[in-house]
Amino acid sequence: MSKSFKFLLFAGFLLWNISSKAQNEVYESPVKQEIPDTSFVNLKDFSKDFVYDMKYATEDNFLKAKVYDCAECFLRMKTVKALIEANNDFKKKGFRIKLYDCYRPLSIQKRMWEIVSNPNYVADPKKGSIHNRGGAVDISIVDSNGKEVDMGTPFDFFGIEASHDYAKLSKKVKSNRKFLKKIMIKNGFNSFDSEWWHYNLKTGLKDKVSNQNWKCE
Repeated sequence: MSKSFKFLLFAGFLLWNISSKAQNEVYESPVKQEIPDTSFVNLKDFSKDFVYDMKYATEDNFLKAKVYDCAECFLRMKTVKALIEANNDFKKKGFRIKLYDCYRPLSIQKRMWEIVSNPNYVADPKKGSIHNRGGAVDISIVDSNGKEVDMGTPFDFFGIEASHDYAKLSKKVKSNRKFLKKIMIKNGFNSFDSEWWHYNLKTGLKDKVSNQNWKCE
């Protein structure tokens, strides 16, 4: 056997061995891309465990008008992370979060203010709401059968009965509100005194007000 033939044979074996190993290895990129905490994302892309009743995508709201083109829940990434953790805690107890509103464009905030110019219930658009910053959610909870838990008033009820401090409620309603508040605060949210359904992410107060609209599929 000639030296040149031996060399070609060895080279062929070496190439075959390298190719075989490469097929059995999984390539992992050294750079892992993470979504920035302040980026707007769609909640449904990260969890399927929420119940949706997006009121402003219907006429079933205090505006009596559909102001969102479609029912989507966009939030800052950090809000989504905290909300999923809160929902996981509720799920352990046999409940899930029901969503009424999430990120709200500033143009919608202005329209709400024109109808109800009361800062106890609607944020002045000159300052902007935490909803406009992607750090607030309007929520309730449902049980394992999908039935909404009794919170004493409907969502967007403009009266003292919706306040966390209102005392003339049944023990059951008080307990339900306390349960909702406890889990949300544990997971990084603050409550809003006059609305049992409204929760702000504690770290969302300094984010910029936004007026961007989402695309409907």
